[in-house]
Amino acid sequence: MTTITSPCTTARGVRLPLVILAAITAGEAAAHPWHRHRGTDAGPAAVHEDRGPPAEGRTADGGTAEGGTTEGGTNVAHEPSRGPFMLAAAPRKPAGDDGDIAAAFSPFEKLGAVATRRDDRWFYVESRGVPDHPLMVGIRNWQQQVPLPQDYSGGNAWQIPLRPVPAREPASTRNRFLRGAIALAVNGIPIFNPLNNRGEDALAIGELDDHGGHCGRADDYHYHVAPVHLEKVVGKGKPIAYALDGYAVYGSTEPDGSPMKPLDKLGGHDDSDGGYHYHAMTEYPYLIGGFRGEVVEREGQVDPQPRAQPVREALEPLRGATIVGFDAPAADTRKLTYEVNGRKGFVEYTVAKDGAARFTYTDPSGRSTTESYTPRRRGPGGGGPGGGGPGGGDGQRGGPGPRGQGGNPRPGEGPPPRPGRGSMQPGGGPSGGDRGQPGRGPQPQQGASQAGGRGNAAAAASQVQTLAVTSPAFGPEETLPVEFTCDGAGVSPPLEWQAGPAGTKSYAVTLWHEAPDMVKCYWVVHGIPAGVTRLPKDARNVGTVGMNDKRRAEYDPMCSKGPGRKTYHVTVYALSAAPRLPAGGATRDALLAAIRDTVLAEGTLSFDYERGGTR
Repeated sequence: MTTITSPCTTARGVRLPLVILAAITAGEAAAHPWHRHRGTDAGPAAVHEDRGPPAEGRTADGGTAEGGTTEGGTNVAHEPSRGPFMLAAAPRKPAGDDGDIAAAFSPFEKLGAVATRRDDRWFYVESRGVPDHPLMVGIRNWQQQVPLPQDYSGGNAWQIPLRPVPAREPASTRNRFLRGAIALAVNGIPIFNPLNNRGEDALAIGELDDHGGHCGRADDYHYHVAPVHLEKVVGKGKPIAYALDGYAVYGSTEPDGSPMKPLDKLGGHDDSDGGYHYHAMTEYPYLIGGFRGEVVEREGQVDPQPRAQPVREALEPLRGATIVGFDAPAADTRKLTYEVNGRKGFVEYTVAKDGAARFTYTDPSGRSTTESYTPRRRGPGGGGPGGGGPGGGDGQRGGPGPRGQGGNPRPGEGPPPRPGRGSMQPGGGPSGGDRGQPGRGPQPQQGASQAGGRGNAAAAASQVQTLAVTSPAFGPEETLPVEFTCDGAGVSPPLEWQAGPAGTKSYAVTLWHEAPDMVKCYWVVHGIPAGVTRLPKDARNVGTVGMNDKRRAEYDPMCSKGPGRKTYHVTVYALSAAPRLPAGGATRDALLAAIRDTVLAEGTLSFDYERGGTR
């Protein structure tokens, strides 16, 4: 855990003008920030006049209560009032308008888009992570992700400090904090660093839609620029977001209604009350060039913050594709339309109340495939960091406490660690796993036969025994020696495990890391004979090596690019039958899907790794 004190850097000058979203009147097409007028000669510089609040019958963000908004000839439907894309719980009493932060979120709380609460330290915001405005249209650099509802609630709610603490040395966001959010919009949608996780300007390279957002690898929608279109709902001179250091973000108007004053290199300035606030900017970094307030950095992002939960494996970018439509055929269904060389393809998906999703992919040639996915289930101790505020659940929904302890940290200990770094369950797995089966993550179902067997899988999971997993090279929670990383020999570590129960036919091994936005896999071995209970260092010719995340059938040594210590896990599965795996090498997701009904026992050895660690 690192408290940020590093100095700022200056912003670079990528001049892309800010576009204020106009209020929509009957018969008009919506104009959005970062707008691209398709079918006209107007470019990104087009600026639209603010005409006041939305017309009667319109939704908060400019759509229609029924149907959708016309986007360059494409119908873009808005979120219905019910279904998995909206908050499922009945609206709760707002946190109150007794403070500026509660008043800022109040318009969207009244609309049912967010729910808020507070304790002595934090202001908590719950949402489903899907905004009520046209999505995805205009993206021309697409990662094949789509908006799925997220469970930002309870212990996995957003947390904003109620009393920001000025940092002695503010931390720049330039090439830092490239993972996770740096702010939260007042409609409950996270705002990420304007640079993507590769350090590229997401807006400049065409990754963002007409509202300045897109979806991450967990199919989680978020902005990368200031959501100035929210001024149409909250009004000018009101916060449109709050940075995760606790300071407000405004558009181009000061709280007193005057024009924006000169900004410092962080993108903000002191205010008349002795505080500080940020503003939206018309060029990089667009907002929050650095944190004026103290923040904690863990694994390359601000901590605490919720975690998105993927239900399917992240896909590769689709070159040459432009998204031209996003519709809602039903309350639980969305349909995305894209074009490649003038030919259209589609992704249509339906989300069930339990988070399961069924996708139909139709490529531009007309070929269709359908896949179903089940979400990862949270066990005791699951959820994101934080919780503990009023209405925060039973104390187990929040993130795990300091190592070996559950619940929230004691005063002075700082925010609790991210899930996966907390107390251990029997068998060595981090708390919050899948019925004691950590790291199973998304479990795709291949066809109806498996979908019909989910009850048997649940019954089998409740009977899974635990295996003790160890390594002669390092102990539980210890640091991985550099010999097994990219800075050393890069060979696989030695592993040992106790024999599986009667009926064990083979073993499988995965080495994985739970990043904020996805589960990464570094090593997959399956088909290990039942009589083998160890893998030597630099193991070869034992079982079959599957595919790591680089699509290579080999051990991928850890080679972290982000700062700080990270936790990794090795999980060993004792199987009652040989898994049926796809030809060409099994990924971790494919393996987990294949063994879901055949796991007799499993255990996990967790360890830490930090670049430049122990030799």
